[in-house]
Amino acid sequence: MCLVAIAWKAHPHWRLLMAGNRDEFHARPTAALARWPAPQDQLIAGRDLRSGGSWMGVNLRGQAAVVTNVRDPTAATGGPSRGELIAGYLAGRQSATDYADHLASRASAFAPFNLLVADAQSCSYLGNHPQARRDLMPGVHGMSNGALDAPWPKTRRLMGVLEDWLAAGNDGLEPLWTALADEQQAADAALPATGVPLELERRLSSAFIRGTDYGTRASTIVAISQDGGGFIHERRFGPEGVFLGETRVEIGVETGKEGADS
Repeated sequence: MCLVAIAWKAHPHWRLLMAGNRDEFHARPTAALARWPAPQDQLIAGRDLRSGGSWMGVNLRGQAAVVTNVRDPTAATGGPSRGELIAGYLAGRQSATDYADHLASRASAFAPFNLLVADAQSCSYLGNHPQARRDLMPGVHGMSNGALDAPWPKTRRLMGVLEDWLAAGNDGLEPLWTALADEQQAADAALPATGVPLELERRLSSAFIRGTDYGTRASTIVAISQDGGGFIHERRFGPEGVFLGETRVEIGVETGKEGADS
């Protein structure tokens, strides 16, 4: 993921709601949102077919996870795939806090990342560039390719829409989908300075990135209720933002009901 807004214990029905975009090279092979095969069959997520991990997903126990990379051209690359951080949590049995605490000791082996893992009790954050670990307070949070809650323009816009959605008390998701499709670029004065050329910084400043080689590949909304039920809904896009289809999977408590593609 390159952008996500999270409402943690801020809604009377949904203990967790996440809305985010995954930006990636269009040539990178990817499987659509689905329940994974055994032995990881508790996991429901899209799948990176190059490295085998994911970027955002849930499991049948009502746990959820999302990871973003941290944009720093001078940082070391290589190491294990960041996508395995999602699969490792959702296919395992650890609590969110235990997983984040145990992972912290080896976080430096990975390229720069921000990770959020959530269960019924906690939504735990771990970052490794710089190293940071904390549990989220109830409310709305956001992250892109900088620190958690860094006030990047597209992060603030998406958080604002989520805050308005919570205040309206309406469960209709269209305002969130519209915000994820926003192509507005930030003014130069508001751009973060991440070490990439200005023209690229401008291009990456919109929530939805439309491009031939690189752009938004998926928009995803996750909603987990107080009892652990809910859904994960993915919309997929190809080069130049062409819509390729969508999948929604309903999540029961300890059992899953899979939705259909369209």
